[in-house]
Amino acid sequence: MHEIFIKMNDFFQSMGVQGLALNSFIESFFLVPPPDFLLIAMDLAQPAKALFYALICTIASAFGGIIGYAIGYWGGRPAFNWFFRKGGKEKFEAVETLYNKYGTLAVFFSAFTPIPYKVFTIASGILSMNFLKFMIASFFGRGLRFFIVSIVLMLFGEAIKQYIELVIIAVTLVIILFFVILYKKRKSLIKNS
Repeated sequence: MHEIFIKMNDFFQSMGVQGLALNSFIESFFLVPPPDFLLIAMDLAQPAKALFYALICTIASAFGGIIGYAIGYWGGRPAFNWFFRKGGKEKFEAVETLYNKYGTLAVFFSAFTPIPYKVFTIASGILSMNFLKFMIASFFGRGLRFFIVSIVLMLFGEAIKQYIELVIIAVTLVIILFFVILYKKRKSLIKNS
């Protein structure tokens, strides 16, 4: 499987910006290498274009999420189980639990963090999540992820490359903390009124 991913990544890389867009698009609903690898390589090769590459990734990935949503909406659980043959039932139940608890934020965090975004795009269609909210969460989650990668690489270059996932996890924790504080303040205001 590792060799197949390397060949796919090489194929996307050979296409340049179009390959980056195609990789980002397909990864939102199908098993291909995450576009981060190609984005990192292109950012390091041409730091002046890093924000442009992040924008390409964001737009292509969000539009790929529409395909994932459509697969789930029209294909239902059988489509989900086909795409995620190994542990499909458990994955869907985990996603459903997160949706019931966090709603749109579940999509945002799957789009932003290393959690497989494709699982959430397809599940969003199955669960008939509000499409506009799905797109907004996808666009902001994916955008935040790809722009953080590109900005960090623009600022620190090759030296930070091996720590990119840690940077994303750290930012995720800050965002979660922000939402927890916001939730507690809101709950406190409701309680006091």
